[in-house]
Amino acid sequence: MNLTLVGHDDRYAVEQLQMSLFPAGAEVDATSTLHRGQTWLTATTKITYDGRTAHASRRMKAAEETVRLRRQTLQQSYYLAAIQLLSVLPPWGALAGVRPTKLSTKHMLEGGTAKSADKMLRDIYYVTPERRKLAIDCSTSTVNAANLLDKDDISLYVGIPFCPTRCAYCSFVSRTIGKKTELLNPYLEALLKEIQVSGKLLSSSGKQLRTIYIGGGTPTSLSSPQMAYLMDAIRDNFDLSRCIEFTVEGGRPDTLDAEKLRTIAQHGADRMSINPQTMEDHVLRACGRPHKAADVVRAYHEAVDAGFKAINMDLIAGLPQDSLEGFKRSLDTVAALDPANITVHTLALKKGADLFEKRVDLPSAEDVTQMVAYANGQLSAKSYKPYYLYRQKYMSGSFENVGWSRDNLDCLYNIYMMEEVHTILSLGGGGMNKVNLPGGRLERFHNPKFPEQYIEMIDDVCKQKEEMFSLMK
Repeated sequence: MNLTLVGHDDRYAVEQLQMSLFPAGAEVDATSTLHRGQTWLTATTKITYDGRTAHASRRMKAAEETVRLRRQTLQQSYYLAAIQLLSVLPPWGALAGVRPTKLSTKHMLEGGTAKSADKMLRDIYYVTPERRKLAIDCSTSTVNAANLLDKDDISLYVGIPFCPTRCAYCSFVSRTIGKKTELLNPYLEALLKEIQVSGKLLSSSGKQLRTIYIGGGTPTSLSSPQMAYLMDAIRDNFDLSRCIEFTVEGGRPDTLDAEKLRTIAQHGADRMSINPQTMEDHVLRACGRPHKAADVVRAYHEAVDAGFKAINMDLIAGLPQDSLEGFKRSLDTVAALDPANITVHTLALKKGADLFEKRVDLPSAEDVTQMVAYANGQLSAKSYKPYYLYRQKYMSGSFENVGWSRDNLDCLYNIYMMEEVHTILSLGGGGMNKVNLPGGRLERFHNPKFPEQYIEMIDDVCKQKEEMFSLMK
């Protein structure tokens, strides 16, 4: 893809839209031009794609220029040229970001209504009716979740960057341990140090935990005693009196058994995630997951028996060797279990994943479109509602990942993290700390990605926590 800028340097805004509208690797030659007149700023786009060329322009009053409005006008111009060359209207219109609901959420938190948010998404960003409803439903959940917060509330994420094996679609930084578990205990010792330091800093800051999420990787790669050790450390070092949600991402059913699930529940977690991704055994094999669909069902019932009232299950539309009928069977099988949440992802081909290079035996974009439409229709019919969503680069069909939930069973951490409505304190390898500051400013602090680096740099990690908390006073 080629993109030439004339009269402006807002490359990121236009380039991200180009990448979201056209298939990865497409031969696109585009020129984005901004002309500054005394009265008007005029954005013009010329795009050549598949042997055809299209032009479009938009303008705004020069006296009203802001960075946001200028970029918005450039993106509108690009979008209006692109749709002349595309066979299907992009579902998210001129929105290129990973969090399209931030616009409607901000609008509603500032006093706007669902109706006025719909008009904004329609008239300014050209979002399709189906995606507008999806965004507004999720923003409604975000507004409700935000209303549960006090100004000093934050959420805690604890990362366990280990997996038993790597799935073909996965690009997360995690260590594949198999039977080699020698890194786990040193990692937990380093993590305990960060927990202790962060607990003291949090206590002296006056901030309080509202939700906790243990994620990965696959956190349940830890043994039952290791999980108990970790959860005891969290309880001993943090005040959980205001915590209203504690989630552990079990993920792979081959890392779960009745004893481990009971241990997790008995140590305070009230939410569990068990993620089949598909209920088709041949698709599981193609993805490098050694378990079978029957293991998912077994783990789900063991989680229910352990006392979990809220269980999430993930599915992915567009996996290798899957079909429309196979995806429908997976969705119907998972929905029949009646979990609190079902999260429907659309396959994203990311660098670092085996599928990024191979791209073999993947369903067509048309099939993925129908998979997503089937999931949306069936889950709505079964009284699930969308409560959070996000997008990723290179997603099949340029759709989104959507969390669906039963009434009053939204995973609040997912909302707080994705919509960035309050501070997220992240511990462990690969952790991303997001500190919300006055005026809407967001500061990010990264923990080392790899477990070995995290262990070696734990003293620096703890010092960074001190710097982070100094901003929160």
